[in-house]
Amino acid sequence: MEDCRKILAAGIASLNLAVTDAQLEQLLSFIKLIEKWNKAYNLTAIRDREEMARLHILDSLAIIPHMQGKRIIDIGTGAGLPGIPLAICLPEIDFTLLDSNAKKTRFVQQAILELKLNNAAVLHSRVEDYHPEHAYDAVLTRAFAALADIVKLTAHLPGKNGVLLAMKGQNMDAELAQISAKKSVIPVSVPGTDVERCLVRIELPEQAEVR
Repeated sequence: MEDCRKILAAGIASLNLAVTDAQLEQLLSFIKLIEKWNKAYNLTAIRDREEMARLHILDSLAIIPHMQGKRIIDIGTGAGLPGIPLAICLPEIDFTLLDSNAKKTRFVQQAILELKLNNAAVLHSRVEDYHPEHAYDAVLTRAFAALADIVKLTAHLPGKNGVLLAMKGQNMDAELAQISAKKSVIPVSVPGTDVERCLVRIELPEQAEVR
């Protein structure tokens, strides 16, 4: 795991993030867990641990400067991405990790237990069937669906002044044109990769209308 440690340490420094040695060890342990469970659960198409470090962990951490609020829900978390890396590095924020795939939520629950994450909880549900007692400050998605579909499916989750944060690739013009809510596109650079990423921030206080 030494190569992974170097990749993460360099990437975290490049992103100018405050990550402790203990948190770095947790991130490495998470990679080991994905690698172990991937054989039986097919959690991710990425099998190489160094690529996991770059394209899963650093990709998740790259949006930290744009996070807001104290209660965040990660929709379609899959193998716990970006929710678990964010929960590791942002212990002051409470994360709910939702996915409809039972195998993946079982893995995420095990990862939360093994990594001793007190600020993360997993939920096995379809997003449209989940109606929380308390609204969220932010709804987070990564490679989940088209923007218009994300807005429709998650509009009931954020509270007043809540936001949707959608991790996307570039060339979002067609998807953005379908959204009438106030929105902004934030370029995101993932250290050690040449992948094109952006974070689309959509304000959803008034049940945003989709044309």
